[in-house]
Amino acid sequence: MRIAVIGGGGREHAIAWKIKQSPLCDELFCLPGNAGTAEIATNIDISAEDLDGVVKFCRENSIDLVAVGPENPLADGIVDRLSEAGIKAFGPSKKAAQLEASKSFTKNFLKKYNIPTAEYETFTDFNEAKAYIERKGAPIVVKADGLAAGKGVTVAKTKEEAIGALEAIFIEKRFGEAGNRVVIEEFLEGEEASFLVFSDGENILPMIAAQDHKPVYNNDEGPNTGGMGSYAPAPIVDEALKQYIIDNIMKRTIDGMKKEWAPYKGVLYAGLMIKDKKPYVLEFNCRFGDPETQAILPLLQTDIVQIMLATIEGNLNQYSLKWKEGYAVGVVLASGGYPAKYEKGKPIKGLDKVKDLEDVIVFHAGTKLKDGEVITNGGRVLNIVGMDKEFKTAQEKAYNAIKYIHFDKMHYRTDIGNKAYRHL
Repeated sequence: MRIAVIGGGGREHAIAWKIKQSPLCDELFCLPGNAGTAEIATNIDISAEDLDGVVKFCRENSIDLVAVGPENPLADGIVDRLSEAGIKAFGPSKKAAQLEASKSFTKNFLKKYNIPTAEYETFTDFNEAKAYIERKGAPIVVKADGLAAGKGVTVAKTKEEAIGALEAIFIEKRFGEAGNRVVIEEFLEGEEASFLVFSDGENILPMIAAQDHKPVYNNDEGPNTGGMGSYAPAPIVDEALKQYIIDNIMKRTIDGMKKEWAPYKGVLYAGLMIKDKKPYVLEFNCRFGDPETQAILPLLQTDIVQIMLATIEGNLNQYSLKWKEGYAVGVVLASGGYPAKYEKGKPIKGLDKVKDLEDVIVFHAGTKLKDGEVITNGGRVLNIVGMDKEFKTAQEKAYNAIKYIHFDKMHYRTDIGNKAYRHL
């Protein structure tokens, strides 16, 4: 099969890396890809946001299967467009992708289908939202309704911080159209987990649970990012909790979307808060998580191309997922200043030294090739993944590998995975 992966981040490198292992994959393309995907696929200089360009390329190059990585093209209807062109596309329709594209749609959906989530109100007016915050107090969570690359959520510790977040959304228009509406919800104290399933609109296949680390600094301090690292499986999700999540969250969501005439096909990601051993939905993503994918896929033994085809064709119930024993810990190396302003174009040194390390994988995110040299090209630059049967050793392998890598103003958290020790 000729297969194309849409996107150019760390998640897409991990998806391409996994697809490349399938005997069904004859030729692999990444649109646009990065310096890492260039080693395993043919990079094509077409942006993931350029829907016309993507469809045209896939048509002209007889692509048999398209795996869509990022949320924006999914929310814009890339799967519908490709399907209309007779090309198999892995991911939800535009209508189903509302679960990520609109937080107010999701909160109303969760309420309707009795799926556990935090209390909330929705606002389109700054003064009304401000009055609500004054009344409710802090801590409180402020969310831009639309897609904001993981940066539209503020967990405000004070009323002033919450009102500042409102001003950024409504008045400064920091997130553009995504900030025309705001969801304000109660703050839930607990520990986060990410739970992903494959769905064919009817059946689901659950993956191992993961844990993302969103704040930029150690001990979960500083502003939220797209994710500074992750590990899998997350021991906070034991077998009993896993079954509860499957029955009360994932199955109810898939059944509910079918009733809404928007059957959900692809990967559904639930960002959960575990409070007193009970899970609450913080958010849904309509695709693989980033950076969770970089920790989950290295442990998957099943052919991912077969599973992608089964989700499209509606026969997922004929398959099961096999997992390697042990753990994967992925640490993000970010540009100095991220998630605020940062510089690009810094040469990355030491990648050749990490290549031969055992049980270590380097997934590229914000990188590109310039005159044969790998340089930084984004906020999150690399994901360094260590694997082992023992959690501590997997963590050590990731951090030991980082010692070899350097670029100017490189920043990373040194505590990725430490929360796991509470449960191991």
